[in-house]
Amino acid sequence: MKDIDPRDLSADDWDELNFPRPKVQGFDAVVERAISRRGFLGGALAFGSGAAVMGTALLKGSTAMAEQSNRFAFEQLAPQTDGTVHVPQGYSWNTLVRWGDPLFSDAPAFDAKAGIPVAGSDRVFGENTDGMELFNVGGKEILVVNSEYANTKTNLPHTEDGSPQSADDVAILQNFQGVSVMELEEGAEGWAVVVDSPLNRRITHNTPMQIDGPAAGHDLLKTAGDATGMTSMGTFNNCGSGRTPWGTYLTCEENFNGYFGATGEMPTQEATAAGYARYGIKGDNDRYNYHLFDARFDVTQNPNEPHCAGYIVEIDPADPEKTPVKHTALGRFKHENAAYALAPDGRVAIYMGDDERGEFMYKWLSRDVYTPGGDTSTLMSEGLLYVAKFNDDMTGEWLALTPETTGMDAAMISIFTRMAGSAVGATTMDRPEWIAVNPTAVEAYCCLTNNSRRGAKEEDGSIKTNAGGDVMDVNAVNPRETNEYGQIVRWRPHGDDHAADTFDWDLYVMAGNPEVHKDGMYAGTSNINAGNLFNSPDGMQIDTTGLIWIQTDGDDSNEGEFAGMGNNQMLAGDPATGEIRRFLTGPNGSEVTGLTWSTDRRTMFVGIQHPGAPFPDGPDSLPRSSIVAVKRDDNALIG
Repeated sequence: MKDIDPRDLSADDWDELNFPRPKVQGFDAVVERAISRRGFLGGALAFGSGAAVMGTALLKGSTAMAEQSNRFAFEQLAPQTDGTVHVPQGYSWNTLVRWGDPLFSDAPAFDAKAGIPVAGSDRVFGENTDGMELFNVGGKEILVVNSEYANTKTNLPHTEDGSPQSADDVAILQNFQGVSVMELEEGAEGWAVVVDSPLNRRITHNTPMQIDGPAAGHDLLKTAGDATGMTSMGTFNNCGSGRTPWGTYLTCEENFNGYFGATGEMPTQEATAAGYARYGIKGDNDRYNYHLFDARFDVTQNPNEPHCAGYIVEIDPADPEKTPVKHTALGRFKHENAAYALAPDGRVAIYMGDDERGEFMYKWLSRDVYTPGGDTSTLMSEGLLYVAKFNDDMTGEWLALTPETTGMDAAMISIFTRMAGSAVGATTMDRPEWIAVNPTAVEAYCCLTNNSRRGAKEEDGSIKTNAGGDVMDVNAVNPRETNEYGQIVRWRPHGDDHAADTFDWDLYVMAGNPEVHKDGMYAGTSNINAGNLFNSPDGMQIDTTGLIWIQTDGDDSNEGEFAGMGNNQMLAGDPATGEIRRFLTGPNGSEVTGLTWSTDRRTMFVGIQHPGAPFPDGPDSLPRSSIVAVKRDDNALIG
């Protein structure tokens, strides 16, 4: 078999290759058990052609779907397989900003072949755009955007294989990642970045961070850079995003383990070694080679540095001088995104997924209430963290992570949150990615993107587990072995209260391919058809009308199990009918990820990450991750 170059992989694929999470079995037993429970396969889900879809107050059959389909202001786009972006008739797109575009007039010019030099590499728009949010600050449109990881072969074209050869190469990669904050302005030629806006800034792997919450000052967070454990440097692998009702941006640290390595012996201290094993930190990291040129990332010398990564980071887009804050109370894991909801009593709930096969979903609930214009300083530091348990009878509960339930103190729960989730028996999930809260109903959704490792055994016949020893058995909410298609789970908190610790759940959709699998679970639910095929739902936002916008990061080979799906895409779904339509397709090789709207809701900003084609500048340029602006040709509202 041909060797796989780690620099050719996405951050998720690299992590899976290096830290494969075990496969499981038990599908037949779980399905048999589920059928015996009211509502699962009988009333809640149906599969294959001609079936009605999903549960209470949802689809009533194809007639209801047809009657309500006028909620979509576009005709479905056909799948595409080329190297550019496509949108439906009546819509247009243009490129807003590309990796390497200047945020400041003193930034170096982008070279189509050489990229950006180290000097000024922190003055340009970052690489691999992901989650983003738009804020209106004093009448100015401020877009805040994550740059998840580096494409080293593209970003270091002067090297033979993309492997950093010097401290300068490492600095370039560190500067291209993190977060970009930039003012936008719409003119006669469309939207553009306001170069040199006083609100523009870059936040990188070397930006000072404040640490708060239970882990602040803990011995495991004390480093060579700060012996107090109260500050750290940099934010890492910034994947999905979120916002707060008080106007700040939440960036989410996901596959942070990929930045650390060892030049000598690995740490042997018990808690550290156990944490390294659970979070996937190893010595021979060949993806970025930071540890060879920057001692901060060498765990032989600095074993506590990884404990300072894996958090939700709060950024104030209105104040460039304000230090970003890492909120340890919200847990340390591979955060995908953060979606808030307000409980009826004013407390803040924040839903989060841990994007790894067999890991968990979480909810934070503040102790204090949010009051517009009031003190918000405790809302992400004082409260309680919960982890989800999904029952086969389509109910669920949020299990509190406390010293009493976990046997861990508050700081250790914050640092080793995965272990806390295992201690209380949380449900292992098929990679919980973006979560979205519906602004028009008391419900939330989570993309469970895929898990090809469900359904296998060890050589001795025993069931494999995740890195924490939790069995990844097939269960009601993750009902398929070798799940390469993914599904979206929806839950409704009891009492219409996001502070409630119990909920009902169903599956809004199970992706599949009815052209390949004529019936059964791998055909998908009946709102999947030959016209709207997709796999690996990843990003997700719900607009002000309640439409669900689903973005994919899956197999775009358009072959075999994935025939007819084309490139990765963005679809719109109607939660009232279950109908789903394709709206946008990205260039081949890309992930479509990150979505937000202008304040007037007439422009949709969409991220195009790691295009395989030389997008958007054509064949004479390096491929450039970009954000595109999509508008209706009649300038009407677009969400």
